[in-house]
Amino acid sequence: MNTLLKGIAPCIGPDLLKTLAEMGHGDEILLADAHFPGHSLGRRVIRADGVGIPALLDGILGLLPLDTYDHPLVMMAAVEGDALDPRVEDDYVAIVGQRAPGTPRPVRLDRFAFYERARSASAIVVTGDTRQYANLILKKGVVGR
Repeated sequence: MNTLLKGIAPCIGPDLLKTLAEMGHGDEILLADAHFPGHSLGRRVIRADGVGIPALLDGILGLLPLDTYDHPLVMMAAVEGDALDPRVEDDYVAIVGQRAPGTPRPVRLDRFAFYERARSASAIVVTGDTRQYANLILKKGVVGR
């Protein structure tokens, strides 16, 4: 999976690197947990089996600026009767705080609204993360902003 390039995290493969480079301001990419139905929802699916979302998020944020005009982070809300593990969001917020200080916490969408939003993502990256409700949408911002 390694791109064998300096400054690129080893978890960022060539397909993901190309996708990130092709994205424009406002485009979104979904980092999906292993449970997410990526192949039935996404027009472009990239596999990152064996990689957890925190490592991938850290690697991506070294390359991708987050949007500063709108909510740049979106997560799925728990279905009624389920409970969220707050450590999942806290893990993401800690990484984002290091890479993009001042970024607001993720907003939450209900399950079906999240699925609909996923359909328009530039890509769905299906990871090896098995934590429930670990899915995270990133909205690309402008370089140098």
